[in-house]
Amino acid sequence: MPSFRTSSLRRAASALALTLVASGSAVSATTAATADTSRAAAPASASGGRHSAAPAGRAWFTSWAQSQQELAPTPLRDQSVRMITRLGQGGGALRVRIQNTFGTTPLTVDAATVGRSGAGAAVEGDVHAVTFDGRREVVVPAGGEVWSDAAALRTRAQDDVAVSLSVSGTVTPGRHTSAFRTNYLTAPGSGDHTAEASGAAYTQTVGSTYLVSAVDVHNPKLRGTIVAYGSSVVDGTGSTDCGPGCTPDGTDHRWTDELARRVTAELPRTRQVAIANAGIAGTTSSADCPRNPAGIRGLDAAARLDRDVLALHGVTGVIYYYGTNDLANGCDADLILRSYDEVFQRLRAAGIKVYVTPITSRPGYSDQNNLDRHAVGTHVKKGNTCDGTCDGVVDFDQVLKDPLKPNSINPAYDTGDGVHANVAGQRALADFVSLPMLLSSTAHR
Repeated sequence: MPSFRTSSLRRAASALALTLVASGSAVSATTAATADTSRAAAPASASGGRHSAAPAGRAWFTSWAQSQQELAPTPLRDQSVRMITRLGQGGGALRVRIQNTFGTTPLTVDAATVGRSGAGAAVEGDVHAVTFDGRREVVVPAGGEVWSDAAALRTRAQDDVAVSLSVSGTVTPGRHTSAFRTNYLTAPGSGDHTAEASGAAYTQTVGSTYLVSAVDVHNPKLRGTIVAYGSSVVDGTGSTDCGPGCTPDGTDHRWTDELARRVTAELPRTRQVAIANAGIAGTTSSADCPRNPAGIRGLDAAARLDRDVLALHGVTGVIYYYGTNDLANGCDADLILRSYDEVFQRLRAAGIKVYVTPITSRPGYSDQNNLDRHAVGTHVKKGNTCDGTCDGVVDFDQVLKDPLKPNSINPAYDTGDGVHANVAGQRALADFVSLPMLLSSTAHR
């Protein structure tokens, strides 16, 4: 199968999606959206318990995510942050998740706002206040998280939303290291600038995402959220590389961003899904690889599954893209498949369909690594269902491999490190994904 789709193939995919709809494989939004309290985390109170402020209805879907992975190198000191989030889908209202997962002390947010992102740190149009259980201020306990109340900001697919938070005291925030876009901070000691549409006070920039780890939209027309779950190629490493002498046009060129744009353009308006990214570079599926570095301890697929997938809302499917780091860190096929089985069982028990990509090429693999890669791929492709343990295969290995050197990446898609896909490769991955397959995850189970 080619690693790209022509416009005719895309039209065929859309037609197939319509055929699935006509055959009754899709169901109503009320049934398909799975943001129910049985597996979607309710907002956390200041004490770390649960409260019912955020609606637990079936019209909330996570439309943007970036998984927290560590503490930032510099603490915040009585200052504001403005994080820019790109929504896969829009809605009539939104809510945000703030995490203090890696914090050792409580985190106090004095004020929070949302608004459409403008030029730089500016907000375009109105700035909307965000509350937590009806209050302006919230304390996020060490190791905890909170979801905000609904904010009445109407958004569309691929909108950029600025989430601004004022943090009091001195606290080291959790972060997602690679935002692949610019985010903003005010100067230490500058206090609350969250209500300002102007970005003038936000004089510092960071390439990470602080505190904010998910944005939900309220949209009963959506059918579900698909979460991409994995390591650096999911996270977006390579998505800012468009080749020698080239500067990427704008931001958000990860394959998940391109896939979200495909969904919007190619699926019927009544059969839309959101795409959320839960990738963390350098991580592994298995916690037991002999050479796993200390920096990724506790970030393996099973350890972070609850907070990074199951705590999101409306999730109907997961694209599982792990294994390259497992092999590089000394895991064999048995350890990798053992971790796959554990994660797949938990996802499927939650009613979430699992689509798996075989481990992709890497020129630094030893002969034994490639034998293990082949063994994992053979298992995944058995019946196209991982021998009955997953729901489908997304064969990114075939997209990225060099046809002349199958253990290497196609030079047209290679950033130069032999591991990561450049902008062209990111688009090829997005174009390969079957939209009818994703849509089938929303069918009544």
